[in-house]
Amino acid sequence: MGTGTPAGGAFGAHLRALRTGAGLSQAELAQSAGVSVRGLSDMERGTSRGPQRRTVQALSAALRLDPAAARELERLASLGRPRPARAEAFRPDRAEIPRPAAGSPAARDAATAQPPATRTAAHHTLALPRDLSDFTARGPALDRLRALVEDLDPARPPVAVICGQPGLGKTSFAVHAAHTLAPHFPDGQFTLDLRGMDDCPVAPRDALARLLRALGVAEAAVPAGTEDRAGLLRSVLRERRALLLLDNAATEDQVRPLLPGHSPTLTLVTSRHTLAGLEAVHRTELALLRREEAVELLTRIIGPERVRQESQAARDLAELCGHLPLAVRIAGQRLASCPGERLAKLVDRFAAHESRLDALRAGSLQVRAAFELSYQQLDPTARTVFRRAALADGPDFSPRTAALLAGLPLRHAARYAQDLTDAGLLQPHPSADRYRFHDLLRLFATAQLDKEDTPADISLAHSRTDAWMLRRATAAARLFTIDHRPDGCRDDEGGDPDPATAPADRDQAHAWLEAERTQWLAALRRTQTAGRHREVVDTAEAMHWFSDRTSHWELWTEVFERAVGSARALNSRRDETVHLNYLAWAHNTCLHDHATALSTAQAALALARETDDQLQVGWAHNYAALALDRLGRSDEGIAHLHQGADCLSRQTGPQSRLAELSILNALGRLLRQAGRPDEALTVHRRSEALCRAGIPGKPHELIDLYRASAQQHIGNDLAALHRWAEAEAPLRHAVARFEAARMPAWSEPARLDLGIVLRRCHRDEEARATLTAAYEGLVGLNHPRQLEAADQLRLLDEAGGSLTGTRGERGPVG
Repeated sequence: MGTGTPAGGAFGAHLRALRTGAGLSQAELAQSAGVSVRGLSDMERGTSRGPQRRTVQALSAALRLDPAAARELERLASLGRPRPARAEAFRPDRAEIPRPAAGSPAARDAATAQPPATRTAAHHTLALPRDLSDFTARGPALDRLRALVEDLDPARPPVAVICGQPGLGKTSFAVHAAHTLAPHFPDGQFTLDLRGMDDCPVAPRDALARLLRALGVAEAAVPAGTEDRAGLLRSVLRERRALLLLDNAATEDQVRPLLPGHSPTLTLVTSRHTLAGLEAVHRTELALLRREEAVELLTRIIGPERVRQESQAARDLAELCGHLPLAVRIAGQRLASCPGERLAKLVDRFAAHESRLDALRAGSLQVRAAFELSYQQLDPTARTVFRRAALADGPDFSPRTAALLAGLPLRHAARYAQDLTDAGLLQPHPSADRYRFHDLLRLFATAQLDKEDTPADISLAHSRTDAWMLRRATAAARLFTIDHRPDGCRDDEGGDPDPATAPADRDQAHAWLEAERTQWLAALRRTQTAGRHREVVDTAEAMHWFSDRTSHWELWTEVFERAVGSARALNSRRDETVHLNYLAWAHNTCLHDHATALSTAQAALALARETDDQLQVGWAHNYAALALDRLGRSDEGIAHLHQGADCLSRQTGPQSRLAELSILNALGRLLRQAGRPDEALTVHRRSEALCRAGIPGKPHELIDLYRASAQQHIGNDLAALHRWAEAEAPLRHAVARFEAARMPAWSEPARLDLGIVLRRCHRDEEARATLTAAYEGLVGLNHPRQLEAADQLRLLDEAGGSLTGTRGERGPVG
């Protein structure tokens, strides 16, 4: 091969030479190999540069090549197949972190954007589904997308809307196009299902949050409002060559906020609707396959030999499927699962259902016969698994959920789920042990559920699944209780419903609660509707400490609001007070709705006073103060914290001491922010003294963390008083303790505080090393104080510059 010949051209020229050498026309070779004439022509002309291995094998067999010649043909084909750029995971110890100048656009963006090294992270949460190795046809549509990419103008980032009737393979085409074009977009390819066929499609606000997190924005840094999220997405994508696949869009309004502004990004949108109101987009309306394309798809699924033996039956089957890709694929996968079954037998089965064949050729009913044929091939238990899986909440479900809904042991349900996947009735998750329906298949399964299951069956399936999910969720969440003991829980608390598969540690518990949160939240709703209010309150109570670690989850307002309602239904005023306080926290921290947080905390305070629950009185003061501070009423917040601290100081019991520590740390912080660092120092030393004294019944490791928090505050108080040398020791202790506990969200802000103190002590080399480490850690967390760290490093670099730096007084602690 000459050095100037592209790989794809070498394959085409070699194939053409082999064909002419064998004395075959294109039509003869295409017929013998079971490929279309057009497909063969595209290969020889170099338009199709890297055909799949199965196609190459069919060509080799038709040309009667010896093994060596067949290997050479496959080698040339492999050179033409696309190879996405290999992404390398971000290594903080190897990445060079830029230091943006204060006030620059780069500095502003640094608050929300990951460093460039993270853009090609090998894994992200919205990875493309796997491409279909037997994808067929759609060459002109793909060529039009290639042209968009080749002429891409960042000032007008292209948006391609792929539309058409159900079953035409819009998503399959978009995924195939995304994989084909992936080498042009080294900054990542992302897919998001907008669930346009659901009763409640994904809201733009939620879709933006998922895209931002996948693009590297820390969950805690995602803004609250839709417009702010859309603006941040445009900012993050401004310089990135990324590909977005927005699948199954419902309306123009759902899509518009998700589109980039000025960016070298390609956006593919699939929808069953034309989205005619979407401005400045390119449209690709897929049509039915031609007969030869439908036969080619069937050939790729079941192999050329079977099609060659029954070529007329293959053409008849394509006709009976209405040339609809989804129908052809389901029929083909049914044949592939039965290698000994003749095509003519399947044709006869289709032909025996004349009314269904009429529907197969008409509109949205075209695919029903193929669905029903595959469904009837299942044994009764597999059918039950298929139907009941349609009851699962969320976009996908686990084998465990399928087992619970069908009333089967887990191992049996897992086997049936795999069988359903093999039959083309379920789609596997690309990386997790989870499954999902195609939209039409979910509708079909739901219709079968209505036909074959009674309301009592469905109610029993839901109640069985909900009870199990809430027990697992409650047990998993209890692992995050600050003084959790691994030796189990109280006898009256119950435990995990399946200890053999229960999460063994907090990492596993977090992963399960994340994966199943749509399911357990729906279970919580149904459980409350069913009047099982004690289960609702107990689950919400168990979630309390876990919610602290996932404060970016906006669902916590619903969880604690439901707990408040169930507590009232139980006439449990203590539970109502506790969960009103939790709800105030959620409004403050999760939704940033500080006005509602204040009114909720005030309601908790009134009820706590009425029931003389002094612990909850103290917490209510704390949450009211947090809301008041965020509303710009810091003096009122300080007054509330003084009242809360005084109330708790008169109480006994370990919970009161822990609450007092939290309130003292918050009080001191507000005092320091108000320009009263001497008072803040007194308050924080009081907090440290309580830690030194210890709290009976609470583990030393927990109290040591409270002490580390107090010492960080003490160091900042001393720094605010310009007592730089004294500030170093308490800050070093805080950094070391948080590091030992593997709590980077706390250790890195404390490290920044230490670096500032070292700079003010004129220990420049130590300061530079400490501030650099803090900057890298804060960038990795996407923490808002990363800009402050960059400013401090800039001050060190400015020879003879001012030593006055900015100070962020509020860290994530206390």
